[in-house]
Amino acid sequence: MSEISPLTSNDQADYVIPFTGLRMKDVPSVGGKNASLGEMISQLQEKGVRVPGGFATTAQAYRDFLSHSASGGETLAKRIEKRLAGVDVSDVRALADAGADIRQWIVDTPFQPRLEAELLDHYRKMVKASVGELSVAVRSSATAEDLQDASFAGQQETYLNIQGENEVLDAVKRCWVSLWTARAIAYRVKNGIKQEIVALAVVVQKLAFSDASGVMFTLNPINGRRSEMIVNAAWGLGESVVSSLVTPDTIVTDKSAVRIVSYEVANKEIMTVRTLDGTEEIPVPGRLRKKPALTRNQVIRLTQLGNKIEKY
Repeated sequence: MSEISPLTSNDQADYVIPFTGLRMKDVPSVGGKNASLGEMISQLQEKGVRVPGGFATTAQAYRDFLSHSASGGETLAKRIEKRLAGVDVSDVRALADAGADIRQWIVDTPFQPRLEAELLDHYRKMVKASVGELSVAVRSSATAEDLQDASFAGQQETYLNIQGENEVLDAVKRCWVSLWTARAIAYRVKNGIKQEIVALAVVVQKLAFSDASGVMFTLNPINGRRSEMIVNAAWGLGESVVSSLVTPDTIVTDKSAVRIVSYEVANKEIMTVRTLDGTEEIPVPGRLRKKPALTRNQVIRLTQLGNKIEKY
């Protein structure tokens, strides 16, 4: 991980970059999620790895938002610095109050005009290129996620099934807001990471309307065998799996032979589904609870794709 730069303004930096323009060298600017998506789109789509398109907001967009003052007064960065000065991180109430103040300031502060224009321009291009209904996932991609001595994964928010220009703008800001929960602030203090050097990029990606979703590991994290892959899958969108709301099916495959070693079907009680204005968790219909979420052919195909991604 490259060194993280403090908050500085850069009028020439891009605020929004499509995935097609991103590579792993861009991790300091857009975070690991965005950079990895760009790398896969540019290098692996011709090999059959299908990645939904989208764009990233940059860490510089976040930094400039904090250093921007719409009314000509004190910047958000300075207000945050003053608010956190002297706060005892062991005092849960004081930390929660400080975090609540900062989050509200971010919500109340308008985007600088150039950033809003770039966001809307890229989103409108996605809408124009989309065949049928377009919904997006808006996810946090912290530029400090992969520091050697600290893990920020899972601390920031994800918003699924977002539709409409104002809703996308709101979701981007809500991702930024999630950087300032009491838990996130305290974690940075505990790990000796200065609050002012952590920036947040955002993923805006076309949402797949999936019947089943999950997570694939290209090695077995349970026993450490690199010859095996594990797929966890459940009904609906993947949020119920990654949030541990549901016990998913667990499928172990042999990578070199591309065959299923074991398929443990769970009693899947909860699923995340799309609604008119987001998502919700609902009970899985009785007929599906103990039915495999993935067919054997789908598992084999996933193993083949996992091999390609891991090899690259």
